[in-house]
Amino acid sequence: MIDISTLKFDESGLIPAIVVDFYTREVLTLAYMNKESLEITMKEGRTCFWSRSRKKLWRKGEESGNVQNVMEIKADCDRDALTVIVKKDGPACHLGTESCFNDEVFAAEGFNDFTTEALIKLIEGRKTNPQDGSYTTYLFQKGIDKILKKVGEESTEVIVAAKGDDKKETIYEISDLMYHVMVLMIEMGITSKDIIDELASRHVIDHKVKQEKMTK
Repeated sequence: MIDISTLKFDESGLIPAIVVDFYTREVLTLAYMNKESLEITMKEGRTCFWSRSRKKLWRKGEESGNVQNVMEIKADCDRDALTVIVKKDGPACHLGTESCFNDEVFAAEGFNDFTTEALIKLIEGRKTNPQDGSYTTYLFQKGIDKILKKVGEESTEVIVAAKGDDKKETIYEISDLMYHVMVLMIEMGITSKDIIDELASRHVIDHKVKQEKMTK
């Protein structure tokens, strides 16, 4: 598909990969590849990326089943960025949307503004009205153990990103963590009001409540 030797990887050995839908030419997501993940992608015909926070390879769809079948890989004029044309099996975004760059799903659900409550309502809908190919539906179907596993993984990724003093990556990982925590809340029947009421009952700004109880 492409001559890897001609590409310009950055100082970390990475190159940005813009994933584009084969049929609609819509941008689905932006990820990063190193030489090994690009070689795997070309060999297997499915996207494989490099996780900057986890410092490991990850194959798109290895857990959700939403794999991306590669049709073409092209480099830009400077050979330091890639466009990966794919036919996708399910949503591209872990939030269950077709793309990481649009809010068509929220508009379809009647949400004109992206708010926490709107997101919670949308996630609830994926539990009460399961949708094929939805990552959120997949989590609910797998159950509490899978959801807890993801919360743990995302917590670790937040720590790794923040420890690396990478603000952009930390924002990305906190967003992932918040989403999975919302899935956990819905699975357990916990509302945002429950959380607010609990916080309101504490002096959370000036006192470390849990730590104080543990040391008594």
